[in-house]
Amino acid sequence: MVCLWAHAFLAHALWAQVQALDGARVIDGDTLEVNGERHRLHGIDAPERGQTCTTASASPWPCGQAAADALREHIAGRAVTCMANGRGRYGRLISVCRVGDEDLGRWLVKHGWAVAYRRYSKAYVADEDDAREAQLGLWSGKFTLPWDWRKQRRTR
Repeated sequence: MVCLWAHAFLAHALWAQVQALDGARVIDGDTLEVNGERHRLHGIDAPERGQTCTTASASPWPCGQAAADALREHIAGRAVTCMANGRGRYGRLISVCRVGDEDLGRWLVKHGWAVAYRRYSKAYVADEDDAREAQLGLWSGKFTLPWDWRKQRRTR
C-alpha cells in the first residue's frame, strides 16, 4: 500500500512540475533546458543536431541544426513553461512546453521541423500530415526519420 501511494505521489509530483523562465536554452530541435533542467518534448522527434537532409534538388543541408535554430528563433527570449509527465531513459523530463498558450512540440511539427513520434503519442499526427502536404521544413526534400538515423549511427 505504501509503495502504491509513493508511486502515485511521485507521478503527481512530476506531472505538476511547472517551470518558467524568460526564454530557454535550446539543446536541439526537441530538447530544451529550462531552469537548469532538460526537457524532451513529448510526442515529437526532431532531427539530431548533426543530421543532414537533402533538398528537392538533392543538395545536402543541416536539417538538425536548422530545426534547433528554428526553435531558438521562435522562442526568442520569451517565457517558456514546461509541464513534465515523467522521465525518459536518459534522465530528461518528458514535457509539454509552451510559450504562452502555444505548444512548442505542435509548432515544430506543424512547421515541418519535427515529426510526430507515434510510438509515444498520436497528438501531432494531423499537424505532421499538414506539414508534409505543404512540403514545409523537412518535408521540402528527403530525410531519414530521426529514430532511424540514430539507429543507423549506433550500428556503425
